[in-house]
Amino acid sequence: MSFKIYTKTGDKGLTSIIGGTRLPKHHIRIEAYGTVDELNSHIGLLRDVIEKDSTQELLISIQDRLFTIGSQLAADPEKNKMQLPNLFEEDVELLEKAIDEIDAVVPEMKSFVLPGGHVYISYCHIARCVCRRAERAVLRLAENEKVEEINAKYLNRLSDYLFMLSRWLMLELKASEIAWKPKL
Repeated sequence: MSFKIYTKTGDKGLTSIIGGTRLPKHHIRIEAYGTVDELNSHIGLLRDVIEKDSTQELLISIQDRLFTIGSQLAADPEKNKMQLPNLFEEDVELLEKAIDEIDAVVPEMKSFVLPGGHVYISYCHIARCVCRRAERAVLRLAENEKVEEINAKYLNRLSDYLFMLSRWLMLELKASEIAWKPKL
């Protein structure tokens, strides 16, 4: 049996979620898991350019966790009968540990910094911004539908990690941070 990538069932602007419910493609649930998927692709790009094995391993773990969040968001909380993977407090703690390790080696921040300095650093900032957008979409969905709180918590911590990863890359790549100096 061959599997076709196109089904033509979404041609009229609807898509199915786990549990069989069909929703408009612009529904906040679709926006939420679609943005998590977009974030996962940006994390994959980071994984492709960062050479440190332990960071690559953490990024793979993050991608796995993002698939977990995406699967939960892609399921109808009422109709889904499928066993889905879960996110755990330890997943958040892993990010916090990585943030603390980076914080111990990067210079103290004295001001906001402008994104950039090296293409890899820019990749981190783009991923961080997409992560914040995913978090906002998840929180909007949670206003009206059941969403596990840990999903937003993980995304919040992940955006912090991505910022710190950009600072670590700045150090590793001997790039310069440009402090934001507001014109008053």
